[in-house]
Amino acid sequence: MGWVEAVVLGIVQGLTEFLPISSSAHLRLVGELFGWEDPGAAFTAITQIGTEAAVLLFFRHDIARIVTAWLGSLAGKRKGDPDARMGWLIIVGSLPIVVLGLLFQDDIETTLRDLRIVATALIVFSLILFWADRVGAKQRELEDLTVPHGIGFGFAQAMALIPGVSRSGGTITAGLFLGYSRSAAARYSFLLAVPAVLGSGFFQAYEALSGDVAGRGVAWGPTVLATVIAFGVGLTVIAWLLRYLDRGSFTPFVVYRIVLGVLVLALVQAGVLDPT
Repeated sequence: MGWVEAVVLGIVQGLTEFLPISSSAHLRLVGELFGWEDPGAAFTAITQIGTEAAVLLFFRHDIARIVTAWLGSLAGKRKGDPDARMGWLIIVGSLPIVVLGLLFQDDIETTLRDLRIVATALIVFSLILFWADRVGAKQRELEDLTVPHGIGFGFAQAMALIPGVSRSGGTITAGLFLGYSRSAAARYSFLLAVPAVLGSGFFQAYEALSGDVAGRGVAWGPTVLATVIAFGVGLTVIAWLLRYLDRGSFTPFVVYRIVLGVLVLALVQAGVLDPT
């Protein structure tokens, strides 16, 4: 991987991680369109450390409050504290993606990166998001979150193991179906992703250092640069998206996903893109 490639992919990662359009799909597509080698699941996971660092900075006060309350609950203090409860719900909601990610790691890094699967996921899950945005009551806020809802969010997040689904898109869709407001669903999506994404990123970094990432190593200089760029761009996108959701719908993202998915399928059919 070259430095120019790292800059482009870092910008793409930062722009797409929090929007419901799938960062893993875009990293896969951009590399193919420019004739670059597929950056791979390891590169995606490691650069996501940068975007999650943006979440940690943007929500630093909320996260510090939640962590403090959760630690207090371990000591038998602050029982019934909503922040401690949120901490436990984030842990419970993170379990599905951790378990499924470990079970299907090989498929995630190989089979599921087929462009035909990516494009199909972009289209199908955009329609589900559109439906959820239309029928969701949008009356619940984060203080209304329950354990069953937290688990539901968790399984929705796990669907993002398929490139093209979108981590934020999956969890936001689940939140809308469960009656949460757009901004509440988005906020919980960001918080829920922190342990899973950081865990995946550091796990992939460890495997890369041990020289066992899908049979090839990681170009550390460009990867670190891409991660730093993803952090800066991602921080800007978080702020913009939360402001946008106070007044806007997900329809533009749905249209974009459908157009992109159809275009990719057409290019694959025409032989312009190699799906594998």
